[in-house]
Amino acid sequence: MMQLVEESKDAGIRAVVMLDEQGEQLERVEEGMDSVNRDMREAEKNLTDMARCCEQLERIEEGLDQINSDMKEAEKNLTDLGKCCGLCSCDKVTNDAREDEMEENLDHVGSIIGNLKSMALDMGNEINTQNVQIERIQGKVQLPRSPLEQLSQSVTTHHGRAANT
Repeated sequence: MMQLVEESKDAGIRAVVMLDEQGEQLERVEEGMDSVNRDMREAEKNLTDMARCCEQLERIEEGLDQINSDMKEAEKNLTDLGKCCGLCSCDKVTNDAREDEMEENLDHVGSIIGNLKSMALDMGNEINTQNVQIERIQGKVQLPRSPLEQLSQSVTTHHGRAANT
């Protein structure tokens, strides 16, 4: 009888120890789940921030498109103006100093128009380059969403299973 009591006592002690260990494991699991939930909230916040960034990039891109359109129109206007100013051949009427000065002024205006046209072309090229860069950035911003959504779904599934057991 004493032996049975001793064995029961030992079994009870082992059960208490195992329950204690199991309690510690459950604490670690709960802490891990809390950590995952915190990380997911942080990831969600980051996704919201990234969405705001994308919206700003889209607005910038729209602005760059408008600038590009305006530059093309300005280039056309400058080309039309260049056809008139300094590029047309006019015969001198009085052949005096005023006509010489007007011709010099028209040549100067034509030169400035040429420079403005070059600037417009350079700006158009830069805008196109920036549009390509914005598209690359948008592609990079959209990539992380899918893995985070999968992670969120996986955590939700595992969390649901843990709650049901």
